[in-house]
Amino acid sequence: MPLYKEQGIVLRSVKLGEADKIVTILTQGSGKVRGVAKGIRRTQSKFGARLEPLMHVSLLMYQGRNLDTVTQAEIIVPFVRIRGTFDLIAAAETMLEAVDKVAEEHERNVRLFLLLLAGLRALEAGPNDPAAVAESFLLKLLSLSGFHPALSGCAVCGSREPLEWFSASQGGVLCRECAEHDAGRVSPPAIKWLDDLSRVDLLGAGDMTPDAEIRREARSLLYGFAEYHLERRMRSFSLLVRQPLPALTP
Repeated sequence: MPLYKEQGIVLRSVKLGEADKIVTILTQGSGKVRGVAKGIRRTQSKFGARLEPLMHVSLLMYQGRNLDTVTQAEIIVPFVRIRGTFDLIAAAETMLEAVDKVAEEHERNVRLFLLLLAGLRALEAGPNDPAAVAESFLLKLLSLSGFHPALSGCAVCGSREPLEWFSASQGGVLCRECAEHDAGRVSPPAIKWLDDLSRVDLLGAGDMTPDAEIRREARSLLYGFAEYHLERRMRSFSLLVRQPLPALTP
């Protein structure tokens, strides 16, 4: 079994047997890998808390037939600030879950790795609105995966106005002529907010807070669109919607 070195971000972990864990890690060079960390749940484990979700780690691993084996892990960035605040944890969990849904095992995707790293760094900086950072990240992830919603022109004909309808199945905002039966009415401010979130740098996303009604409408559109195109229910969305919205940015 070949031995290889990697760096990666731990997405999740599950218990295996009495003392082991299976960890899922998005690596920079090897894509998503699943590896066994033997003895990690013992008090004297050499891994300690190095393979907990959110950890950015340097790894030494053996390649296996079904699961790799983690033999060494060293912390690069622990993201301590994120772990200390529930709203930051909720935003980070959304990022980890979304990446886990789209990443393919052993398929190199450096852009996805760098996007996740940038997202966690933006949260570690302590934004005013962590959920907005997660939602901006989600839009960028959808774009990277080929599912970016149409937000500035009709998803079907390209017309720029009026755009008063939205459909996940049709790809985003729609003009009246193109809207089909499953399309719903939307307000221009909600679409503009999503468009702004899709364009802003992740470090700046947490400083953009619109009116609460606009935010709720836009969030509903985004979450529905993401679940439709990722073909998965996102459990972490319920954590985000429970967070109080920050005060309106002057």
